[in-house]
Amino acid sequence: MEPRKEERALRDPVARPPGASRFRTPNEERREGGAAPEAVALGAELDDASADGLWELPVEPAERRPECSRCSRPQKVCLCPFLPVHPLHISTYLYIIQHPAEENKVLRTVPLLAACLPQDKCKVKIGRRFSEERDPELSTVCRKSGTLILYPGAEAANLEEFILDSPVYPSTIIIIDGTWSQAKDIFHKNSLFRLPKQVQLKTSVSSQYVIRMQPTNRCLSTLECAAVALSILEKNNYIQETLLRPLQALCSFQLQHGARVRLSKEHLLKNGLYPKPMPKNKRKLRKMELLMNSVKI
Repeated sequence: MEPRKEERALRDPVARPPGASRFRTPNEERREGGAAPEAVALGAELDDASADGLWELPVEPAERRPECSRCSRPQKVCLCPFLPVHPLHISTYLYIIQHPAEENKVLRTVPLLAACLPQDKCKVKIGRRFSEERDPELSTVCRKSGTLILYPGAEAANLEEFILDSPVYPSTIIIIDGTWSQAKDIFHKNSLFRLPKQVQLKTSVSSQYVIRMQPTNRCLSTLECAAVALSILEKNNYIQETLLRPLQALCSFQLQHGARVRLSKEHLLKNGLYPKPMPKNKRKLRKMELLMNSVKI
């Protein structure tokens, strides 16, 4: 009789190991009139129970190089010696609308820009979509008469010419940070950014951000756009010189350690050096043709 008791104990769910009491084998299902597919589904629960146990295993965090709290660069390649000792004194408020994909890029320029300016004068908003409900502060800023948005286009006025005739001198400027396609997406899919006066820079300055490819020779990085715009609004060329210094140091360091100069897509196309085949998509092909013919897009 004792062996039978042990048999019953083994068949009793209470005596089964934790996690095994909720299912039966396919043979047991068939004996009790159950269907084999149900056994498969119930058997999957065992896998889930086993997988749940993985969450209890200790996870070792990935080691990251210590970063400088001011320039956000790894401490070994800190650029603070090239930043101003004290934040620049400016009266203009700067809002950077940053695409989420830019936030974790190693060679981003926005942290360098923010490190040069007072915290209350430079704010970074990260996201793709903005509305009055999601960001009341940004909505209020966009509705003010003294706010400008720096984005090139047919509707954009030249910044230097605009401030000469504007009845209200601009107090705030918004700049979108991202690739050109990302910036275009943010500008056109957020109605808030059509509220401020749209302006653009008319400058012959070539980008010094040579370690990252730009669409045309006239395109500037976010830091360079801010440097030129703030120097115009503040009527102080020293601002531009100061803001460009850490960018120059960043590019110089990268070039010394294996990076190469990235020529613009426009330059590569004009000189037959573009490494990729021409796109088959008509819209993209038209953009390529515009670049080759130096037509502003």
